[in-house]
Amino acid sequence: MDLGLTGKKAIVCAASKGLGKASALALAREGVDLVITARNAEALADTAREIEAETGVTVTPVAGDIKTPEGRAAALAACPNPDILVNNAGGPPRGDFRDFTAEDWMAAVNGNMITAIELITAVVDGMMERGFGRIVNITSAAVRQPIHDLCLSNAARAGLTGFVAGLSRETVKHNVTINNILPGPFETERLTGPVRAAGGDVAEAVAKIGAGNPAGRVGQPEEFGDACAFLCSAKSGFITGQNLLLDGGNYRGTM
Repeated sequence: MDLGLTGKKAIVCAASKGLGKASALALAREGVDLVITARNAEALADTAREIEAETGVTVTPVAGDIKTPEGRAAALAACPNPDILVNNAGGPPRGDFRDFTAEDWMAAVNGNMITAIELITAVVDGMMERGFGRIVNITSAAVRQPIHDLCLSNAARAGLTGFVAGLSRETVKHNVTINNILPGPFETERLTGPVRAAGGDVAEAVAKIGAGNPAGRVGQPEEFGDACAFLCSAKSGFITGQNLLLDGGNYRGTM
C-alpha cells in the first residue's frame, strides 16, 4: 500500500533506538524526510546515517533532551513546519507512590505530558492551515491497564490522553489527526537493558516474558514502526483521538 507520504517532513522524538527509531525508519521507507532527536549525539548520528543509507531520504539529527525547552526549540528550528510529529520520551522510574516527592511528580508530568503538549502546540496550527497533519504520541499500555509500580507514568500519560481526546476532535476537520500508540512488551533496550545489566540471559528473559503473552512472544520494533507509519499516512484521515494498543492481546478487556 502506498501511504501517500513521499516528500512529507517529520519530527520523530527519542529516535536513536527502540520504538522511536523503528517509527523513524518506517516513515523513511515511505519517503518521509526526517528530523530525529535523542540525547546521545553519537548514537543519534549513527541512526541518521543508517536510515539515510537504506532509504535515501534526508535525515537531520538534532541532539538534545526533548523534555527541555532548549531541546524542543532545537528540533523545531530544524523542522519548523512538519507534516508529521511523533512524540516520544523515556518514562519515569518505577516505585511506590509514597516514596515520590512533588518534584518527582512534576518531572514525570513534564516529560510525559507537557513535552508532548508543547510540541503539539507549536505545530498544530500550521498543520491545520496547510490541510494535512499527523500527530502520534507513543505512550504506554499502562494508560489502558495501569501498572502498580508505574504510578508516575500512569498519571502523566493519562493526562496526555485526556488532552488528546479533546483536541483531536477539533483538528480532524482540517485533516489533522492526533492518536496515541500504547505499546506493551517489545524487544527493545527498555526491556532487555535491565536484564543485561544484571548479567542475565537476555534471550531467556525475552522468551519468558513472551510466553506469558497471548501471542506467545514479545513484539518486534518493526511491527510498532509500521503501525505508526500507517497512523501517519494519508490513508488514516478518519482515525483520530484513538488509543491503539499494541500488546499481543495482553489486555484482556473487551473495550
